[in-house]
Amino acid sequence: MTEPEAAGLDRVTDRARHLLGAVSVRTKILGIVLALTLALGLTVTWQVRTTTNGVLLEELDLRGGAVASDLAASSIDPILLDDTFSLHQLLTQTVANHQDVVYAFVTDPEGVVLAHTFGVEGFPTQLIDVANLDEPFVFDSDAGRIHDFAEPVLARRVGTARVGLSEQRLRSQVSGITAQMLLTTLAVAVVGIAAAVLLTWLLTRPILDLVATTRRVGAGDLSARARQWARDEIGVLAEAFNHMVEDLDDSRATIEAKEAARTRLLEQLITAQEEERKRIARELHDGVGQTLNSLALGLSTLTQGSNSAEAMTQAAGLRDITLETLDAVRQLGRKLRPSVLDDLGLAEALSHYATEVAGLYPELRVDTHLDLDRRLPPAVEIAIYRMVQEGMTNAARHSGARTLSVVVAQRGGGTQAIIEDDGMGFDVEAVQRSGESVGIHGMRERADLVAGEVRFESSSNGTTVFIEVPG
Repeated sequence: MTEPEAAGLDRVTDRARHLLGAVSVRTKILGIVLALTLALGLTVTWQVRTTTNGVLLEELDLRGGAVASDLAASSIDPILLDDTFSLHQLLTQTVANHQDVVYAFVTDPEGVVLAHTFGVEGFPTQLIDVANLDEPFVFDSDAGRIHDFAEPVLARRVGTARVGLSEQRLRSQVSGITAQMLLTTLAVAVVGIAAAVLLTWLLTRPILDLVATTRRVGAGDLSARARQWARDEIGVLAEAFNHMVEDLDDSRATIEAKEAARTRLLEQLITAQEEERKRIARELHDGVGQTLNSLALGLSTLTQGSNSAEAMTQAAGLRDITLETLDAVRQLGRKLRPSVLDDLGLAEALSHYATEVAGLYPELRVDTHLDLDRRLPPAVEIAIYRMVQEGMTNAARHSGARTLSVVVAQRGGGTQAIIEDDGMGFDVEAVQRSGESVGIHGMRERADLVAGEVRFESSSNGTTVFIEVPG
């Protein structure tokens, strides 16, 4: 077999497997039963028809020989007495008494017809040419297939008697028998299909029930159980399947309990972290900030009241250092917990943070579009703020981008945020598998706490972060 022929055979085989795979078990069983019933019925019908046809033809030959022999014996006296009328009556009675005989005639030793049962115009003159043949022969005519038989009268010294028997009646009987057998085959097929439907339903019902239960389990319904119809192989399989589902249910309950505990712990941890950030920011603002502010004012007063140029210079330098430290403390406080988030809301907090990023990274152009017309729950606002903050910080520090675009809007009963840059991008799957990106992991955990979702799309043309939070 050549390679193209093998490839074609493989395609045909694959196509057949696909078609068979698309057919249900019940249909396959019904198809097998119907095919076997029809094949058996048609085979038996053909065998019976062939056998019956052969037997009837043999019977026809025996009858033809017997009729020709009787006619030859009865024709001796009329021929010897030259009684043509009696001979003609004898031929007519022979045709009338035998259903299959279509003609009869008698010839003298020279082949001249002495009497016959044909019409004048319809006399088969071709039979005269074979009138001296001793063996029967078969020919086709308007009346169908004819078997001709010849019997000598007194060893042909007186003449020859010939009769022709038609196959038409016998073939009609064979056709009738065939039709009856085909009807019987059809009836048996109907009964077989009905029985196959019942048996298939009984056999496949446990399997289909198991399949339906499997689909329910696959859809997440671990309360589904397969019915045990009988203590056979399928019943044992259903029992094992139920045990497996029970184990899965127990495992899922354990996992859900652990996940709920982890979520509560993570929520408490993040809440405590935010509270600690808020406390430290407040202390930096109220404690260290006020102290540094008082120190700066004192140095200003010392500078104004001192007559020493050196003292004034040192005091001025200390005041500048104090002001820089105060500014750094305020920035640190805003990073830990921006008070504007609690006072003015998410939009103002993100706007302030975008301004800080633009100030820290002059080469980066930051564009923001904030469409927030209502306040969100504090937990949701802080989660969105931290996720957007992390996304902007990662883009500013690691992407090498020149443009950073931030869009936050409320649509369809939820809040959506998109952080997009034109940097060099990164392999999202590789970073997630490595577990090195704490920022990405933290964004996902914060999204999970508020039933949200975070997606990352990155290529050599840049990175886009999609954040969606309900409520």
